[in-house]
Amino acid sequence: MKRVYLDNASTTALRPEVIQEMTKVLTEEYGNPSSTHSLGRSAKNILELSRKSIAKNLNATAQEIIFTSCGTEANNWILRSAVKDLKVKRIITSKIEHHAVLHTALALEKEYGIQVDYVSIKPNGEIDITDLVELLSQEKKTLVSLMHVNNETGTVLDLERIGRICQEHNVLFHSDTVQSIGKATIDLQAIPVDFIVASAHKFHGPKGVGFAFIRKNSGLQSLFFGGEQEKGLRAGTEALHQIAGMAKALEFSYNNLETDREHITELRNYLITQLEIEFPAFEINGTADGFYTVLNVLMPFSADKTAMILFHLDMKGIAVSRGSACQSGSIKPSHVLAEMLSNEDLKKPSLRISFSHFNTKEDIDMLIEALKTI
Repeated sequence: MKRVYLDNASTTALRPEVIQEMTKVLTEEYGNPSSTHSLGRSAKNILELSRKSIAKNLNATAQEIIFTSCGTEANNWILRSAVKDLKVKRIITSKIEHHAVLHTALALEKEYGIQVDYVSIKPNGEIDITDLVELLSQEKKTLVSLMHVNNETGTVLDLERIGRICQEHNVLFHSDTVQSIGKATIDLQAIPVDFIVASAHKFHGPKGVGFAFIRKNSGLQSLFFGGEQEKGLRAGTEALHQIAGMAKALEFSYNNLETDREHITELRNYLITQLEIEFPAFEINGTADGFYTVLNVLMPFSADKTAMILFHLDMKGIAVSRGSACQSGSIKPSHVLAEMLSNEDLKKPSLRISFSHFNTKEDIDMLIEALKTI
């Protein structure tokens, strides 16, 4: 049975070149980057070349890139240090953020007694900018944390515009860019954002490695303690093979960005056309012109089909999800869709279909055929 993988927002398949790079490093470069002998120096060289490569793709400086285990760790670190070390008294975020931000903000509210405010969400999943400006009129040391591309609906935030608003109000701006790095051009010289994060497995790199962009002179301190790795900001021996794999994956993603975007956009549009033909009553959750790699659709099936729809598709060899992979094992409705849909629609089956350059029109046809049998 042919497997169709349409769950790329949760994780992606490794590019063959990334596997090749990682295998080479695992085999030949087993030195510790902190060691002073030749094997250590060689490992350190790979580490710093990887850092420079990542920085170049984002128009940042190498010293602003700090390696972490994933986007979740990077989000936790930034928010926690902003409160603990930068003395932030309030976090402004939204109820459609990833739980790595939402749960961290709630934990900080409990631990430090900070204020957590939520920006209003429009029915199409966009941030209400007027409400954000109103919230920013309060005089309090503030960090704004709003994601670039929503991982469930693909709704896009205008990073530059929000960055300018934050700059005007003299507040810190953090954006969870896990869904957009490697898939959208991000110029960190042009965008006034203080902190962004990435996870390699979202752009065809390995799991278990990511990075944070920390704008220089931010004053952020380490999340945990040990060695002096990563400029004293992230203790622990660096996972060299994963970091090298991540740098290679990001390089390939940006080198092929236009071609991949064109191919994936064509597939997304083809899927929308096929859904219009076969299921005219379907609806898009979010905006039709959302981020090109994600499409979240409300299917015109009865509520009793909701529980079994993913299982049914899986039996046909098709992998999609109902929301964030971090919570798709949960029977609770998506916290993102709960902010956007009526209670009635929330009970009906919504599917998140997310694409990569590995997908084909045949994959879409197979998904449509499987949906027709439900």
